[in-house]
Formats: sequence, structure tokens, C-alpha cells
Amino acid sequence: MRTDGILDRLAALREADAPTHGGRVLSYVYDPGLPELDELAAAAARAVQPVNGLDPTTFTSVAVMEGELVALAREMLSGPADGPDAVVGSVTSGGTESCLLAVKIARDAFREAHPGARPRVVAPVSVHAAFRKAARYLDVDLTLVPVDPGTGTPATADLVAALGDDVALVVVSAPSYPHGVVDPVADVAAAAHARGVPVHVDACVGGWVLPFWAAAGGDTPPPFDFAVPGVTSISADVHKYGYAPKGTSVLLVRGRDRQRRQFFATTGWPGYPVVNPTISGSRSAAPLAAAWAVSQALGTAGYTALTARCVRATRALHAAVDGIEGLRVVGRPTGPLVAVATDESVAPERRVDPHLWADAVRSRGWVLQPQPGLVQEDGARLPHTTHLTVTPVTEAGLDGLVPALVDGADAVRGAPRPDVGAALAAVAGSLAAAPGAAAGAPTSDEVWAALGPLLAAGDDADPGVGVLPDSLAPLMALLEVLPGPVAERALLEIVARVAEPPPDGAPR
Repeated sequence: MRTDGILDRLAALREADAPTHGGRVLSYVYDPGLPELDELAAAAARAVQPVNGLDPTTFTSVAVMEGELVALAREMLSGPADGPDAVVGSVTSGGTESCLLAVKIARDAFREAHPGARPRVVAPVSVHAAFRKAARYLDVDLTLVPVDPGTGTPATADLVAALGDDVALVVVSAPSYPHGVVDPVADVAAAAHARGVPVHVDACVGGWVLPFWAAAGGDTPPPFDFAVPGVTSISADVHKYGYAPKGTSVLLVRGRDRQRRQFFATTGWPGYPVVNPTISGSRSAAPLAAAWAVSQALGTAGYTALTARCVRATRALHAAVDGIEGLRVVGRPTGPLVAVATDESVAPERRVDPHLWADAVRSRGWVLQPQPGLVQEDGARLPHTTHLTVTPVTEAGLDGLVPALVDGADAVRGAPRPDVGAALAAVAGSLAAAPGAAAGAPTSDEVWAALGPLLAAGDDADPGVGVLPDSLAPLMALLEVLPGPVAERALLEIVARVAEPPPDGAPR
């Protein structure tokens, strides 16, 4: 066996990644700016590297760490520790799994109470895409309620109006990822509770930061946790503002009997009895150990101090965007997420397109996240925006980030959104004309052939890694006007091709 050079090659591969530390990427990564936490997390993960989280009765360290991490989350989110409404929970692999399990609990409870009926989930259109995935995986219907295009928030009356005897769950966000606003949790929970409908709060982003926001000098968030009557479950990702490595989330559930529905158990095979609280069977204990270690090190005081840095940085970025003619912050966000849209109150020649702005800022060394616009079912259009996730380390980089935001806006002010008419016709037409389309689904090769002219750089006919162009604004504009299924199929093919091995098997 040879090990020489393997880690050197990994280091070389990592050099092509977006930077995970230093605050240059304002999405996906949550950097507290404390290198000692990275070292602690890595050491904790290494200590349990051989451990199988499948069986906490064999590897009892798993049970202890999970119990202590859940207890901390329960305390943060105002959950009672005993009695019939005792809040219990599990550590999952991330927010998507937590959300899937929350829907599974609701679906199974609904089926028990309404045999033969088809369950439905109600949520704002701004709810995380994980709930669309959950609906598809778990075969439940999903009703998406429009949100106000100016504020990103749903109206309580609209969510309540969508309730019916077939509703198994209502989902609200604290905050929503696209716009950073906290949904009207208390009002929705009160109305749903009166109808016997459970409520899940998706606090995957906010669960480990909003509890400390006011103490850290921020505005008091609207009520969203288990102190709100009617809230039956909450998801909160430890690998976001809990500052743990990917992937750990906590799903908390009010009531043991309700929570037990997330489990899978069987003795109906000749092997060992299987009991799984999560989707995975065998699973690494490393993310759990890393999250547990980080949370033990920080505690309430540490999280409050880190949140204070987020509060200050978020205020500074709000002020910076407010000072840029042609841009506006969407709504009144609570917490460390900011969505920026074009300010249409100024003359067209003074407006700044947020996607062109994101590209211009990226060229200056800072990665922002473009979000496409969306036409809702009521016909109201949510504007296309650029998203910024603010972390503690953002504060230290403001002297570089703010000028980049200003300079980027100055560089594209008055520029129109990219004209994608020709690309739209080519891609939509090619896919519609593809031989496989007659059966309703073009093949992967047909999709790729249609996308090739749009994505290929220079003479490279099969871009592979680096398939996305340097400027994302044209691609985002195209995705926004393509029919939804076509856009999704195109994106699926792009992402799938990025990770495919080269046809000749040679290293990239």
C-alpha cells in the first residue's frame, strides 16, 4: 500500500475550492473565526472515527453526546424537559433530513387518524426546498402559499385559509432562507392548534443564532420556539450557526409519542433487530462528536459573543446596501441573512441588477449567492435577488467587503439584465425537439447536447468541472424564464456531469 502523495493531491484539489474561512464566501459556510474550534472539532471527530452511530447501546458515547446536544438545543428553544409535552429529539445529518423526518412524523400521524385519506402539507412558497423534496419522497401533497413580494413574508390569513381536514402539517420558517424574515409563527400556530393541525418551525438557519440575537444586541426576534403554543417540532442545524462541521442538525419534537413516529424498527428479518431514528442505518459518529465538542466549548456565553459579531456585521451590511443607489434590502429581516433586490423606485439608468452586481463583486474576490425570481401562483412575482449569509468572521472583513459591494454596484449601475432570448429559444427548442422528448423526457445526452453551446468555454466541448460560466447572471436569467421542469432538468444534468468521471478514466 502506498500513501505517498495522496494528501498532497488532496491539498492541490482543495486549492480550486471556494475558501471556507475568512468570510469571502457569503453562503454555505459558517466561519466563527476561531481556529481552535476547527482543531477541537477535528480531534473529536478523529477520536470516534471507528465508531458506528447505528447502535448507541453498543457505542454508548453516541448516546451521551446526542443526549447532551439535544438537551442544549431544547434549552435554547424553550422546550419543556418533562411531562406529556416533554421535548425530545435526535441528531440528524443535516437540515434536509430533519425536515424529511418532521414530514414523516406528520404523515404517519395523519394516516393513523385518517385511514385512506391523502395528507397535505401547507407552507409559504419561501419555505426551504427540503420540504418539496420531502413531499416528493414521502408522497404527500404540498400547498405553497404566496408571500408578499416586498417583504418576503406570508400573511397569516392566507396560511389559515389553506387549512383543511386533509392537512397533516403546517410549516413556517425562522427565518426563511431566501429573504431572512421570520414568518408569523405565533399567529399561524394559534390558528393551526385550534384546528388540531401540528406546526413545524424550520429554524435550520435560525435555531442556533436567534435565541442569542437580542442578548447580543440585536432586535428581539418574533416568537418562534416551543414557548409558542401549537409548535410541535423544530429543526435547527448545528452545522450552521452552531459552528460545527457538516453535517449535523437537531430535530426536536414535542411529545415522546409523536416523536417515536420518526423511527424505523423491524424484527422481521433473520438478522439483528433494527431500530433507526434517522434515515441512515450505519452512520459516522464523527459529525456528532465534532458538534458536541464545539457546543461544549462555546456554551451560551460563547454563542452569544459570536452572535454579537453577526449582529454588528449584519447592521453594517444593511447600512452599506442602503447607501448604494439602485439596490434595496428585501423586507425587514431578523437575523444574519440579507436578500438584496433592485430598487425599482429609482430611474432605470440608476438601478443595479442584483445578479450583475453579484458577478461584479465576485470578480473583486467576494462570493455572493444569486437567487432567481419566481412567479407565484397568484401571479405576483418575487424579484430576483442576491443572498448574503453573515457570519462572525464577516465583521473582520468589512473593510474589504463593503468597498467591493459599492464598487461592484458602480460598475454595473444602469446595465440591463442579460438578454437570454436566443439561448432560451435554443435550449427550449432543442429539448422540445429531442427524440426522447416524444416520450416526455429527453435523455441525458440530449439535454447535454442542448446545453453544450451555452456552457462550453472556448474549444472545450465537454467542460466537466468548471462547467458553469464565470458570470452567472446570464444563466440565472435563463433559468428564470425556462419552464420549471426544463430548468430543473437542465440543472440536474449540469450538476450530474460535474461529478462524472472522464470517459477515458484519466484524473481531472
